[in-house]
Amino acid sequence: MKVADVLATAKDSLTVTRVYAEPVERDGTTVIAAAAISGGRGSGEGTDNSGQEGAGGGFGLGAKPVGAFVVKNGHVRWTPAVDVNRLATVIGVVAVTALVVGVRIAKIQAK
Repeated sequence: MKVADVLATAKDSLTVTRVYAEPVERDGTTVIAAAAISGGRGSGEGTDNSGQEGAGGGFGLGAKPVGAFVVKNGHVRWTPAVDVNRLATVIGVVAVTALVVGVRIAKIQAK
């Protein structure tokens, strides 16, 4: 794949439809899901000692849901998505930190 092909693919991939889904309407309520996207690319070309040329590249794209706009009766509200895995990780880190701090305080008070 040529460098120009990688750039063209990246440009085609980074569109508003990657961030906002098509609206879904039911019973007078419209929901528009939204996501956070991130991407990266790399490419290069060169010549070896014998004069042979080569080129290569790649592109990656990631997305995660962040919430949805809900339109009902002419009013729009934002409903954030809840990342349960991240929430559990944060709660775990806070609990472990509290235990470590508690043990240190207990040791200091015991002296």
